[in-house]
Amino acid sequence: MHTFVLAPDSFKESMSAEQACQAMQRGILHVFPDARCIAVPMADGGEGTVDALLRSLEGQRIACTVTGPLATQQVLTYFAIVDQGQTAVLEMAKANGIHLLENSQRNPMLTSTHGTGEMVKQALDLGVKKILIGLGGSVTNDGGAGMAQALGVQFINASGELVQVCGGNLDQIDRMDLSQLDSRLKNIEILIASDVNNPLCGPNGASAIFGPQKGATPEMVQQLDRNLSHFADLVEASLGISVRDIVGAGAAGGLGFSLMAFMGAKLQSGVELIIEQSRLTEKIAQADYVLTGEGKIDSQTALGKTPFGVAQVAKQFNKPVIAFAGLVGEGIESLYQAGFNQIVGINPPGYSLEEALKNAEVNLEKAVVRTVKNFQEQNI
Repeated sequence: MHTFVLAPDSFKESMSAEQACQAMQRGILHVFPDARCIAVPMADGGEGTVDALLRSLEGQRIACTVTGPLATQQVLTYFAIVDQGQTAVLEMAKANGIHLLENSQRNPMLTSTHGTGEMVKQALDLGVKKILIGLGGSVTNDGGAGMAQALGVQFINASGELVQVCGGNLDQIDRMDLSQLDSRLKNIEILIASDVNNPLCGPNGASAIFGPQKGATPEMVQQLDRNLSHFADLVEASLGISVRDIVGAGAAGGLGFSLMAFMGAKLQSGVELIIEQSRLTEKIAQADYVLTGEGKIDSQTALGKTPFGVAQVAKQFNKPVIAFAGLVGEGIESLYQAGFNQIVGINPPGYSLEEALKNAEVNLEKAVVRTVKNFQEQNI
């Protein structure tokens, strides 16, 4: 009996990592009806992180209602509890993500991470000892001030009034009062899953690099960057530490900055964190074959994308790795030295993008059937 570990990421806009696992399993069982399939849906800290660990660690889904990206919004969402209730897994995008606003509503001067702080608070209420938080897909640029406010930090203007913070009004903060900051944060470990390595401010900072995709005009980008710099100055004066230039401080519009500054969070590569938390290594150790994949595989895959991370684990055990992709791009030759045995495009020649997105699950299943039949014969 063959054992397969199935560890794909989501295929953007066409199937979740969970659906990709199911399509792979159907293909394998078509060829090897008695095969053992171990599904480990993967993610890199962005969309799908909570679902990946819910599935691979058989966690509990916790529903919650939090403030959305705009103060007037309420969002019904969820996070995960895994590891016998010891660990919470959150995605900031589930509270304050770009997908929660129409294009016309996106304005990083107005959006806030307040809802992310509310989600952290609800996780603390469940008595967790560790929080993993994925930072991909945000529509915010408030430096994480909204999250800090939801957890008890008070921001006060020059007139002594409380400021309800968002990206556009950080410059109104004159001082901050940390006396109400949730004391439970001192006793837990917080890990950030992110593949963003930008600092908080400057030409490579959160505002300049990510602001435009969140709806910022060039003028807004300059104002947002000044606001983040002002906020960082205040935090440094209050806490006596400087984290604005640390790699990843600019993740999720500067949420990485506040997680590190107020909560002592540690930043880790998203893929590495999911590999570790999903116990992928011990699962691959039992495998005969490892299947992975995502929407596109090309020369960029080696820069820390999910299939590359999976291949690195499999290489330690000399396990064959087959990667499937909606699109196989340029520069894949180097990936064969990096642990991949085969890279398979799932779409028939001449397929339109619309067809590819619509039929992704069927095409992945068919590609797995063809491939598994072949390497059964070749005995790779």
